[in-house]
Amino acid sequence: MIEPAERMQGMAAHFFARLNRQIAAMTADGMDVIRLDEGAPDLPPPAHIIEALARAAAKPDRHSYQPHRGPASLRQAWAKMYARCHGVQIDPEREVLPILGSKEGIVHLPLAFLNPGQVVLVPDPGYVTYWRGAMLAGGRVETFALRPENDYIPDFEAIPKEALKDARILWLNYPNNPTAAVASKEFFMQAVDFARRNNLLLCHDAAYTQVTFDGQRAASILEAPGAKDTAVEFNTLSKSHNMAGWRVGALVGNPEVIELFHRLKTNLDSGHFLPIMEAAAVALTGDQTWIEERNLIYQERRDVLLSALRSLGWEVKTPHASLYVWSPVPPGWDCEDFAEQALQQAQVSLTPGTVFGTGGAGFVRISITTPRQRIEQAGERLIQWMGGRQ
Repeated sequence: MIEPAERMQGMAAHFFARLNRQIAAMTADGMDVIRLDEGAPDLPPPAHIIEALARAAAKPDRHSYQPHRGPASLRQAWAKMYARCHGVQIDPEREVLPILGSKEGIVHLPLAFLNPGQVVLVPDPGYVTYWRGAMLAGGRVETFALRPENDYIPDFEAIPKEALKDARILWLNYPNNPTAAVASKEFFMQAVDFARRNNLLLCHDAAYTQVTFDGQRAASILEAPGAKDTAVEFNTLSKSHNMAGWRVGALVGNPEVIELFHRLKTNLDSGHFLPIMEAAAVALTGDQTWIEERNLIYQERRDVLLSALRSLGWEVKTPHASLYVWSPVPPGWDCEDFAEQALQQAQVSLTPGTVFGTGGAGFVRISITTPRQRIEQAGERLIQWMGGRQ
């Protein structure tokens, strides 16, 4: 076998790739697995977005390569969304760059800003892709804790000075995956100040800002005064508009970062499919009332799930945003063992918290991207399984 690159030695297959194979095998054996693990929206985007895609795709001149900056209409649409949702003014010519979903941007950005051995500061627990991007760029990861007693908001002053010495990038993500925590504008002001004082590129993953409940509003980091001096935000239509498979995202914020990342992308990919970008502009500027109605569906599912978990005596906090419930496992359980046994014994698939770092020990992430009836069935299975163990 050809010897793999050293960078692959610490890179296992993604957790969900392994889980998908396991569940496929169980399904082939006739088992009915209820999936509450992955955060993939099960509802489609509304008809007017799909119709816009179909109209554009039917035009014969829409199938060639496209500029990496995409059409002006798409960049303007992102700017309009930021003005509408966050009261932030964005220059569509200099401060927006379309990307192939936020994951692509998150993985690739360290290639533009990190030299081998330099440090990326990553939240723990946190989205594993922050780790992967740093590893591929030859960087080192230093984690900072998100603790339940602090509502999963970090204490920047607790980050060791030694870690800061070689640090170039700081990752944040609110509403948070996996914990569902929401950050305030005041916290983002503190983050911008910390990044400025320590000469850090502040990267905010804003995938869930439009998935909120109970009247909650999720802030953009760009609402903080002076944020564009040191920060960029990764946004995406995957969760906000039920368009995960479309791979539509944007990097928004500091124009110098945008320009350098554009240069990198011209060497990495060949742009996106124009009809998808045109439909994305419709998604961002057309009717938005359906998003609130969709969020009410998620909220109802959340409440059904919380009711089942609390009937088991679990002390679960109510999440006010994102697609997840972050739940402690029962006393005496390791979270990985618990998730595996729930899958095998109850045929309910959950994500162990340690997928997101050592700080996730003792928790499971439970997704609400499954119809209410299936969530009710999952709750009944967990209650029956756990009841049988008491």
